Amino acid sequence: MLRLLPISYAARNLGRSPSRLMLSVGGAALVAILSMAGAGFAIGMSSALRASGQERNVVILGAGSEESVERSEISQSSAGVVAASLNGIATFDGRPLASPEINVALSVMLRRNDSAAPSADSADHIGLVRGMTPSAFIVHPQARLVAGRAPQPGANEVALGASAARSAGIDPDALATMLTDTGSGGPEVIVDTRPFRVVGLIRAPGTVIDGETWMPLSDALVLTQRDTISAVIITLSPDASESDVMDFAQRRIDLELSAISEPDYYASQSAFYRPVRIMVLASAVLVALGALLGGLNTMYAAFASRVREIGMLQVLGFTRKAVATSLLQESLIASMTGALVAVVLAILFLDGIAIQFSMGTFGIKIDEFVVAIGLATGVFVGVAGCVVPAIRCLRLPLPSALKSD
Repeated sequence: MLRLLPISYAARNLGRSPSRLMLSVGGAALVAILSMAGAGFAIGMSSALRASGQERNVVILGAGSEESVERSEISQSSAGVVAASLNGIATFDGRPLASPEINVALSVMLRRNDSAAPSADSADHIGLVRGMTPSAFIVHPQARLVAGRAPQPGANEVALGASAARSAGIDPDALATMLTDTGSGGPEVIVDTRPFRVVGLIRAPGTVIDGETWMPLSDALVLTQRDTISAVIITLSPDASESDVMDFAQRRIDLELSAISEPDYYASQSAFYRPVRIMVLASAVLVALGALLGGLNTMYAAFASRVREIGMLQVLGFTRKAVATSLLQESLIASMTGALVAVVLAILFLDGIAIQFSMGTFGIKIDEFVVAIGLATGVFVGVAGCVVPAIRCLRLPLPSALKSD
């Protein structure tokens, strides 16, 4: 039976040099948190896009613009033609659920001279502005108006998604308490070049809508100086089929329309952003590799200075396998401590951080899978950091090891 050194021996050795221990733990933590950040970003983007599409919704947009509703343009009359001519559209209160919308990326920032702002710093960012009608809240049920009211046409009013508010420099929780049921009490934001009063707060957690600014369709037409809309979102009745909508779009060649189910549209967006996810992951891996090499250097220096001690352990009867196991334990204790620190930091400071894109907001998601990646990274760093220096120390003959300085 293999005689092993007690694990307390490995733990005591870590305390020999507090500075070296901090470097080892810090290096492992850096590698783990970078791995979790990259994985959390990729998972957050994919899950947000999946959650944004409603199963019974179909997007009718301009022919050839299936990859981006922001580039789509169709006539305003198309919305009425679709609602009147297409069978199978669900109804609410006797009206067909067809939502004409404009989707455009514009700058949104808190008005700097507005003393009612609940945060100190104004932020300017490019976000997705959605021109909508009241039917949009029914067609997009994931968008919940949690404070204030819906913006009214011609009054220069907007409703902000929680993430959009945060990106513009407004604390959404404070905004929710400031807004009254009549929409008063909210700060002003500058959308493109015009001031708008915030009258509502929208929450759609886990979707891109959470990062959008909603305004009345007529105001969006004036602001963007266009006479066309981007798309019509319709909700199908349970007995209708998506193929009926696609057949309608193909038959009405005069309207130059195309139709795609909302889940399929967001799936195509996910595929479009795949290179971005790959780039983020590759960047995280490269930086983590640099931290890993630094950790390897630290462990190598720690083990190389103990060649005589390792040789003495072999003289006392411990096999090379037993000594290697003890060195591995020592490395794993340091690396797993760093990984656990990284997990705590990721949950506290990374989970839910909003990343702005032109089509909306994606949040970094630290779930069980990402935590498992962080812990697995800690194990990998511990094993990789031990193998090379352990081989270097153990392959020396005993006489040479005992004479080593």
